[in-house]
Amino acid sequence: MKRNVVAVLLAIVCGIGSSAAMAKDRAQGADDGVKVDGMSPLRKLVPEEQIEAMALEQYAGMKQQAGQHGALVPDTHPQVVRLRAIANRIIPQAARWNPRAAQWQWEINLIASKDVNAFCMPGGKIAVFSGLLSTLKLTDDELAIVLGHEIAHALREHGRERMAKGTLVNLGASLGSALLGLKDTGQMVMGQGAKLVLLKFSRSDETEADLVGLDIAARAGYDPRAGIALWQKMNAADKGAPPQWLSTHPAGKNRIADIRKHLPEVLPLYAKAKGVAPGALPPYQSNRSGLAPIP
Repeated sequence: MKRNVVAVLLAIVCGIGSSAAMAKDRAQGADDGVKVDGMSPLRKLVPEEQIEAMALEQYAGMKQQAGQHGALVPDTHPQVVRLRAIANRIIPQAARWNPRAAQWQWEINLIASKDVNAFCMPGGKIAVFSGLLSTLKLTDDELAIVLGHEIAHALREHGRERMAKGTLVNLGASLGSALLGLKDTGQMVMGQGAKLVLLKFSRSDETEADLVGLDIAARAGYDPRAGIALWQKMNAADKGAPPQWLSTHPAGKNRIADIRKHLPEVLPLYAKAKGVAPGALPPYQSNRSGLAPIP
């Protein structure tokens, strides 16, 4: 009996990763641009309205706390104006990847912090930390790649999917350990295994967000080759990062390789937005010395 139940639990956990690969995404990006696997049906275990309401509450709390500490950068600040101008070009491209995005109440704010980070919550609530801008000295194209990536997480409902996966994996680890009589040691071992499974899923989400982000940024008229320069800068600033297999983010060199691989799919979108032929595009030039032009 114990063996049968454990087998079922393992099948659930192992099947989480393969469920998203059952069908290609034909509804969005099917005619041109990048192609990605369909979203996992497991996300439906968490209602859309529930996670969007949670995100709205958390975002409001973050803004309130930032305001109390003088960290919410004013609307009139040049960097806030810049961020919103870039986002306003990208957001109209979002609905092709998720029809609900057309009804989201989009918002973007800049938080004064040394953190090199940004995020987009379910429902279109975006925050960028000033350390991202001050540390990396991003061009508009590079910043558009960052925003596209974070927006893609929300469009592909990665937060909703991770909530469902996390619930199942933790439940499977706890029940499996109890049924096998492993007690404390078993809980620890199986718990670590569950964490590694979730890390793998998260890296997969990051890779998908890279690709979808390139797609929507290119359609908005931002050079997708800026993604290569972005990760060259990130690599230089991220020395001492953990190995890829213990990180929630793919290694920078792997991200650059993936971007190069998919440039033929997104450069025509960028060229179309700029009104030129792909072959007429000049090489991308970043604003940092030592970074060669990217053909």
